[in-house]
Amino acid sequence: MIWNEHFECMSREQMTLLQNERLCQMVERVYYNVPFYRKKMQELGMEPGDITGLEDLPKLPFTTKQDLRDNYPFGLFATPMEDVVRIHASSGTTGKPTVVGYTRRDIAMWSEVVARSLSAAGIGKKDRIQIAYGYGLFTGGLGVHYGAERIGATVIPISGGNTAKQIQLLQDFESTAIALTPSYALYLAEAMEEMGVKPESLKLKVGIFGAEPWTENMRKEIESKLGIKAIDIYGLSEIIGPGVSIECMEQNGLHIFEDHFIPETIYRDTLLPSEQGEEGELVFTTVTKEALPILRYRTRDLTTLQYDVCDCGRTTVRMKKCTGRSDDMLIIRGVNIFPSQIESVLLELSETKPHYLLIVDRKNNLDTLEVWVEVDDMFFSDEIKQLEALTNKIVNALQSTLGIGVKVRLVEPKTIERSEGKAKRVIDKRKI
Repeated sequence: MIWNEHFECMSREQMTLLQNERLCQMVERVYYNVPFYRKKMQELGMEPGDITGLEDLPKLPFTTKQDLRDNYPFGLFATPMEDVVRIHASSGTTGKPTVVGYTRRDIAMWSEVVARSLSAAGIGKKDRIQIAYGYGLFTGGLGVHYGAERIGATVIPISGGNTAKQIQLLQDFESTAIALTPSYALYLAEAMEEMGVKPESLKLKVGIFGAEPWTENMRKEIESKLGIKAIDIYGLSEIIGPGVSIECMEQNGLHIFEDHFIPETIYRDTLLPSEQGEEGELVFTTVTKEALPILRYRTRDLTTLQYDVCDCGRTTVRMKKCTGRSDDMLIIRGVNIFPSQIESVLLELSETKPHYLLIVDRKNNLDTLEVWVEVDDMFFSDEIKQLEALTNKIVNALQSTLGIGVKVRLVEPKTIERSEGKAKRVIDKRKI
């Protein structure tokens, strides 16, 4: 299903013309309404008239999460506060939260892109969608909620947590779709198994998963355990919230709604635009937002952009599933390691559970990596030799993928703390 064929199936030439026009208007708006951007552009010797289209995008300054924190709370807003009808914010667990604002038109645009997203995932007016993202200052819950109402679906706004109630409502309300983090989906599947609830007894057919990176192997695990189609949705509060991009039923990259959000990828070392088809850090410029327009926001997410036409008929650029975040990257003894690499290896092994924890430490001036892995109960009743064999198997598999030696610790099921939101995968003791 295509929600808005006009914008989702535009020719590349039409999209470029639209983006050029909207980009120029947006640059002028931030120059005259946001002192932070005016100063940045003046420092580069630029005026709005110097930007004539997409080819000038690399001339514009970047925006980072730190810039939002430095201008806390409303320093980057481009509209008067009386025009701001909604405020969201990050949790701010590592300092000041990042604050985002929305005008009425921003809320309407947000609802539109989420409506497109849900339609791409096969969700329509006849569906009942259980939203298990958090509500409140987090953008996930309300973002999906408004888009679901826009397409006319029945919304079940349960929010995150309360797993037993989640399962009860899946049964009693006959939810056909669910939106939550992938790590919580696995926890939900585990709880269903313990309660004796079989996936085939539910009406559930599709899940919308986002808010944290997840691998193809985790997708297979979720689809197998819940008996559904697992769709990847992408968003971040600074750009709009959920609905920046989503996979269609082809599951071959996430369609970016580029009439609102212009994507680029850059090389992390030089910050120059990466070659088409090469992986880089994803950068977004918003061109229709009113309250908080953003120039070249560095997401820290790593991906590749694909410009070929999808089999679903949409012509919008697609981003490959993010391989990780540049700020999630661990450097262990000079080697770049992403948690997603370890997750992918572990999920290929039948003996391990999809729950793991990485403990990074420094001993005698040498970085160490210990991987805690949950395994089935049956292995703990086996002989020590078999446990040792499994440990060695995991060590060898990880070393082959990562290129460095790691220590593996097998732990019993439920040893690693479960999360009803974003999973905590890494404890880096080097920073403590």
